[in-house]
Amino acid sequence: MSISAQYDPKSFEEYWYQQWESNGLFRSVPDEREPYTILIPPPNVTGILHMGHMLNNTIQDLMIRRARMLGYNACWVPGTDHASIATEAKVVAMLKEKGINKKDLSREEFLSYAWEWKEKYGGIILSQLRKLGCSCDWDRTRFTMEDDLYKSVIDVFVDLYEKGLIYKGVRMVNWDPAGKTALSDEEVIHREVDSNLYYVRYKLVDEDGYIQIATTRPETILGDTAICVNPNDERYFHLKGKKAIVPISNREVPIIFDEYVDIEYGTGALKVTPAHDINDYNLGLKHNVPVIDVFNEDGTISEIAGNYIGMDRFAVRKQIAKDLDELGNLVKIEAIKNKVGFSERTNAMIEPRISQQWFVNMQAFIDKNPEVLQSVLDDTISLHPAKFKNTYRHWLENLKDWCISRQLLWGQRIPAYYLPDGSFVVASTPEQALAKAQEKIPGITADQLNQDEDVLDTWFSSWLWPMSVFNGINEPENADIKYYYPTNLLVTGPDIIFFWVARMIMAGYEYRNEKPFGDVYFTGIVRDKIGRKMSKQLGNSPDPIELMNQYGTDGVRMGLLLAAPAGNDLLFDESLCEQGRNFSNKIWNAYRLISGWETGENNDEFYSGTADKVHNWMSARISNAIETIDDHFSKYRVSDALMTTYKLIWDDFCSWYLEWMKPAYGSPIPAAHLEKVNQHFDQLLRLLHPFMPFITEHLWQQLNPGANDFINKQSWPVQSQSESDSTSFEKAMNLITLIRSVRNKNGISPKIEAGISIKTENVTDYSNLSVAINKLANVSSLQFGDSGEGLKELNGTDEVYLQFEGFEFAAKDTEKLKSEIERLKGFLTGIEKKLSNEKFVANASADVVGRERQKQSDTLSKIEALEKELAG
Repeated sequence: MSISAQYDPKSFEEYWYQQWESNGLFRSVPDEREPYTILIPPPNVTGILHMGHMLNNTIQDLMIRRARMLGYNACWVPGTDHASIATEAKVVAMLKEKGINKKDLSREEFLSYAWEWKEKYGGIILSQLRKLGCSCDWDRTRFTMEDDLYKSVIDVFVDLYEKGLIYKGVRMVNWDPAGKTALSDEEVIHREVDSNLYYVRYKLVDEDGYIQIATTRPETILGDTAICVNPNDERYFHLKGKKAIVPISNREVPIIFDEYVDIEYGTGALKVTPAHDINDYNLGLKHNVPVIDVFNEDGTISEIAGNYIGMDRFAVRKQIAKDLDELGNLVKIEAIKNKVGFSERTNAMIEPRISQQWFVNMQAFIDKNPEVLQSVLDDTISLHPAKFKNTYRHWLENLKDWCISRQLLWGQRIPAYYLPDGSFVVASTPEQALAKAQEKIPGITADQLNQDEDVLDTWFSSWLWPMSVFNGINEPENADIKYYYPTNLLVTGPDIIFFWVARMIMAGYEYRNEKPFGDVYFTGIVRDKIGRKMSKQLGNSPDPIELMNQYGTDGVRMGLLLAAPAGNDLLFDESLCEQGRNFSNKIWNAYRLISGWETGENNDEFYSGTADKVHNWMSARISNAIETIDDHFSKYRVSDALMTTYKLIWDDFCSWYLEWMKPAYGSPIPAAHLEKVNQHFDQLLRLLHPFMPFITEHLWQQLNPGANDFINKQSWPVQSQSESDSTSFEKAMNLITLIRSVRNKNGISPKIEAGISIKTENVTDYSNLSVAINKLANVSSLQFGDSGEGLKELNGTDEVYLQFEGFEFAAKDTEKLKSEIERLKGFLTGIEKKLSNEKFVANASADVVGRERQKQSDTLSKIEALEKELAG
C-alpha cells in the first residue's frame, strides 16, 4: 500500500486488521516458549462497546502486543458472559414486542427464544473490539453458557455441595422486584437519596395513650409484628408486657424489649417487621415473633397484607401516608437523606425478603484455602495499585455467605433434584440424580424427580473463567490448562474486586491449588472532564465507534491512555483524542519527510563528522527511553510509558534529530546516514506499536517493503551501548532554543546570521557541536570569551552574547532583570529549605540530593551573573 499525503486512518485500519487476523498473528498454541496469557473480562453478551470497555481492552491489547514482541507465546482469550439478569430482561422485552408473555411459555420455549436472541445480537461487542485493534485469539472465543463451560459450573456446584461448602437455607436476601430474583450483597449498589421519615403513633391496648415510631417505609407497617424498645429506656418501663395496635391492619402486637434499640435515635421505639428488614428479622428470631411478608415478588402488595392488595409498593407509600393522616396516626413527615440499596442490573430498589436460597459457605471456604488472602498480602498475586490490598483484606475478613441461586430461566440450572417425600439429591446429570434417588427410595423413576427451577448466579460461572476457558475443570490435565495456567495478567475495575477477582482466586486455589493470575491491574472509572460518571442519562458518554471514525482508532487509544493512571479515575476529554490524532499526523509527516529524501553524495561538513555524533545522541536517547519505558511497564504505569514514548518521538526525533539530519532543499542525504535514520525510526515504531498498532504497522510496512511480516512479530527494542556527550547536546539544544527565542521576540528573520560569543568554563561543550548549532540556528561565528557586545542572555550559567547584522537591541530592561533576580532568589530559598531539612537529606537518595545541590549551585551562579549585568 502506498502512503498518501494526508493521514487518513480509514484507508488502512480495517485492511491491516484483516491482514493480522487472516495470517494468524493472534493465534496461540502451546510450544516451547514461555507463555504470556491474558483472559478478557467477559463482557455481557448483551453489551455494546462503551468507554470503560475501550480503556480496559486497550490496556490488555498493549500488554499482549508487547509480550509478543518480547518473545513470549502471547495468548489473549476473548469471550462473553451470559449475564442472566440482563439477558433475560432483553429477551422478555423482545417477547413483549411480539405480544408474548414470558409466563405463557414453558422453560424450553423461553430458552429457545433466549438462544435466538443471543445468536442474533450476542456478537456485537466482539466485532467492535476488532475495530479497537484488540489482538485476541478469536479461535479461542468462549461463552459461559456453551456446553463445556456449562458442565464445569454444574460439576463445581456438585463438588462443593458434597464438600459441605454449598447449602440450602432460609435467609433474608436482597430481592430485586424488577428482575424477580435474589441478589448477592455485592450486586447491590447503595446510593444516597432524598427520602421522608414518617412519624407514626400506635394506640396502646387496654389503656389510653400511644407509642410513637419513625419509619422511612410506611408501606411495611402492614407487616409489623412487634414494637421494640430498649429495656434501659425509662420512658417505656410502664409498657412491659403491654401491646399496641398496628394502624390500618388493626392487629395487636407485643411491645418487646431489647438493647439493640438505640435510646437516642428517633423516638427510641422501633417497629419490628421481620419479613422486610435484616435487623428486624434477627430480632424476630430472638423474640419469636411471627413473620408477615406483605410483598409479592414484583413489589406489589400481597393478599396476606390484607390491605392495598395488588398495588405497587411506592403507590402504597403515598396512599398509606394519607390514610394514616386521616386516622390521626400520622404525627409528622420529615425530609431526610438516607442510603438505599439498588439492583446493579435493573436499578430497582432492593427489598429485603425472607427466602429459601442456595448459598456458598464463604468462611468455611476461606478456612480451607487460607492462600486466598495470603497470596495477595505477600504479593504472590500483585494488585496494581497496591492500595487495593486493604480493600481486598477487609472483604475477606468480613465475609457473608454468597447467595448463588437466581429465580430466572437463563443460566446454568441448579443440579438439585427433588423427590416425592420433599428430600433432594444433588448430581451433575439426571442419570446420576436418579441413581442417588434410588438409594433413598428404591424403585423411584426419573419422572418422579423434579429439578430445581432456579439457575446459578452469573458470577458462579465467571469465577471459573481462568480454568474453564481452557477446559481445566472437566479435563484438569489437558495440555492447554497445564501450559497457560496460571495466567499472567488480569485487567479489570476495582468495583468487581469482590464479585469476581476474589472469587477467581478462591476457585483457583480450590481446584488447582494455584493462583489464577500473577498481576491484577485495576483501571479507574472513565468520567467526563468535570468528574461525572459517564451515563446515557447524563448524555455525557460519547459513542466509541464515532470517536474512532472521527479521530482514528490510534488517536482514541492514545487519548484514553494519556489520562489513565492505574486505579484512579480517568477524566476523559475529547481533546485528548484530538491530541492523539495530531500525534498520528506528526508521525505520518515524519515518515513522509524521510521518504522524500534522495540519497547521494553530499559534501556538507555536517555529514562528514557531526552527523555521526547526532546519530549517537539519538541512539542514546532511545536507549535511555527504553530503560524508562521498561521500568514503567514493570510497574504497570502504562500512561507514563506512553508519555515517555510520545516525548521521545515528538521532541527528540521529530523536533531535533530530523531537523539536524534533513538535507538542504534540493540536496541529497548520504545513503549511510539515511539508513541510520530509518533504523531509529524503525525502533520508535516498535516502541509505539503496542499503544498505536495501526499507524505503526502501516508505516513499518512502508519502511520495510517486501518484509512479508508484521511489526508485532518483531523484537522489542533493547538498550544499546551508544555513548553520547549528553551535556554538550543539552547545552547546544538550549543555545539553539535561546537564539530562536531571541529572533522571535525581536522579529529577526531566521535568514539573518547570528554572531555568538559565549563565556563558559567548558568551551568543548559547544565547539564539538558548532556545526550542529550553526545548522539549526544560522550562526555565522561562534566565539568564546567575554566580548561584552550584543544582547546578553544566560544559557544555564554560561553568558551568551548575541549579535545580528543590521539589528540594534534596545537598552536592557532593568525592571525585567530585577524581577528575574527576585524569582531566582525565591526559587533558591525553596531549595535551601529542602537541603536544610535533615529528614529529607537522610531519606532521599544520593542522586536526588545531588541534583538539589546542583540546582542550588546553578541558581547562585545565575543570580550572580544577572546582578553583575544589572550593575554593569
